[in-house]
Amino acid sequence: MRRPAPLWTAGLMLALAAPLASQTTGMPSFNAPYRVFQRSEFGAVVSFPDDAGFGIEGVYRYASGKFDIGFRAGMQDPGEGDNTLLLLGAEGRSRIITHNTDFPLDGALVAGVGAALRSGTGVLYVPVGLSLGRRIDIKNSKISIVPYVQPTVFYSVDGESDLFFTLGFGADARLSPKLDARFSAGLGDLDGVSFALVWVH
Repeated sequence: MRRPAPLWTAGLMLALAAPLASQTTGMPSFNAPYRVFQRSEFGAVVSFPDDAGFGIEGVYRYASGKFDIGFRAGMQDPGEGDNTLLLLGAEGRSRIITHNTDFPLDGALVAGVGAALRSGTGVLYVPVGLSLGRRIDIKNSKISIVPYVQPTVFYSVDGESDLFFTLGFGADARLSPKLDARFSAGLGDLDGVSFALVWVH
């Protein structure tokens, strides 16, 4: 998956063309089509990319009009004696579809830019995807769940450039007005799973 020509300018322009989501750091972490916070949220994500060790990231996201914009930072231990990677990314989401009688799902455009870096080298990621899902309220409970799917195309650069595709699946569970638990998984060029706990404000 890491085959990526240093087109930093083109990458940044592509990322900003859509409101800044995930996969920005090469981790199989995806986004539901909903913003569940009023002002901001913060939390932690643990990811297990296929055959690439594990990653741990802190995440912070805030509301900006119709958009929400976030930042990710952490590390990845790729295993097999390879050096640890520094993970940095900016991400965001813009709601573009609201369910109706003709189409039962809500949707959001997601995109971002980020990198996985280590001692003089690194990989640039520019993902763009569409998250589609619908909130399910559990009867007689404050818990709700958002199952979703997020097909994503991402551009990767690390001396060579290439275009990849992955199909993300996920479920966000609203455990309380202040706490979300999130699971996501990728199939395709970005395989693996992620788990997150997020505090909502």
